[in-house]
Amino acid sequence: MLHFLLLTEQLFTYLITKKCKIMNNPDELKKIVKDKYGEIALQSKEQNEASCCGATGCGTVDYAIFADNYTTLEGYNPDADLGLGCGLPTEFAQIKPGDTVVDLGSGAGNDCFVARAITGESGKVIGIDMTEAMIAKARANADKLGFNNVEFRQGEIEDIPLASNRADVVISNCVLNLVPDKRKAFAETFRVLKPDWHFSISDVVLIGELPAGLVNAAEMYAGCVSGAIQKDEYLQLIRENGFENVTVQKEKVIQVPDEILQDYLDTEGIRQFRESNTGIFSITVYGQKPASASCCEPGAGCC
Repeated sequence: MLHFLLLTEQLFTYLITKKCKIMNNPDELKKIVKDKYGEIALQSKEQNEASCCGATGCGTVDYAIFADNYTTLEGYNPDADLGLGCGLPTEFAQIKPGDTVVDLGSGAGNDCFVARAITGESGKVIGIDMTEAMIAKARANADKLGFNNVEFRQGEIEDIPLASNRADVVISNCVLNLVPDKRKAFAETFRVLKPDWHFSISDVVLIGELPAGLVNAAEMYAGCVSGAIQKDEYLQLIRENGFENVTVQKEKVIQVPDEILQDYLDTEGIRQFRESNTGIFSITVYGQKPASASCCEPGAGCC
């Protein structure tokens, strides 16, 4: 789920002085993301868009650059939509009635409720999020909707609080690129999926190298951009974790406006970036766990 709040003034000052140390420290990165999402959870989508600490305020990355429109989808609930996605993974996830669906980085529950509309009362939807305030908001939303087959568990994607071979379908929306150890995250995704079942994940990837000013900006990390890795590396990482039939289901280029880039690059840096053929993309990716997979096969990550 996507991630575009500016840091608080105190945290921003801290990052400026210790930026390099933080960007190479997985625990610090997790804390940045967790703190930011704790703030987001206390706001509505409208507040998030309008406030200086919100998605579009004060020069941070605008969620609208990334986000797709959910409002026409069955199961959409505005209270659960904080404008944090970069795709519509449920659109491509091949969810069927009765399926057990797991959403990694479930936020306020937006994708979970859309998935529940597809899987129906006979299915099960489980949202995983590391931010306590997001879990509380998602549970409150589920209670208001009267759903007894949608649950939310607090935990990290690198250590999913779920038994092996539990999910028919795993979805995620612009979250895995925020995870420092992406290899472990995909290994955990493999572990919780049932053999012969699949995931559909929307995420941000790169083609070409970002300028150092973007790579080292912690606020851009929490805004998905400098947390992203190369597209080829991303897809190879999925394959190395044992998935088959890896397919890019949807791809769109992300155009970051100059008024955002100028917070991190000077005029010459922006010009070079524009001429470098570097691309920032939102992709939705499909991968399938082999029917023959056992928990202790290479790449399963669960022995």
